[in-house]
Amino acid sequence: MAVPGRRPARWVAAVAALPLALGGCGLVGGAEPDPAGSTIVDDGADEARQLVQRYLDAMTAKDTAAGRGQLCAAMHEAFDQGATGPNGDFADHFTVTGASIVDIRADNGGQQVSTAITVESGGRKIPARILFVVARTEAGWCIADERVGGNTPAPAGSATATPG
Repeated sequence: MAVPGRRPARWVAAVAALPLALGGCGLVGGAEPDPAGSTIVDDGADEARQLVQRYLDAMTAKDTAAGRGQLCAAMHEAFDQGATGPNGDFADHFTVTGASIVDIRADNGGQQVSTAITVESGGRKIPARILFVVARTEAGWCIADERVGGNTPAPAGSATATPG
């Protein structure tokens, strides 16, 4: 039988020990410094740029396998169903004649990559803007979302944009 008044003391002790336990896991501050003195580099913007560039190159080449390879696993089914359809990125009725990355910015642990794409269909050139959301998963960096639109590039010299 429990002694009245002892339960709060147990909770206080458990809560007080929690930061010590989590600190060893790297979840709460106190991470061990690298003995070589190096710092951890956030490679998110570089990884995002490379992934999206590979996807844009795949669109230009109509290489669906290469395009699919840049996507997170959760997007594979939708990609397989729509990539070559009438509104898909790899549709046969248009050709990508230009594609560039115009802005990259951090977003909730991931990266937003804005692109400017020009497609040609029936002799007409049509500009489009597509925003890719790149996320870090257990498997590494991958494209987690794609939607029409994008961020306006920040002025030159701004800390929020990466040169395109």
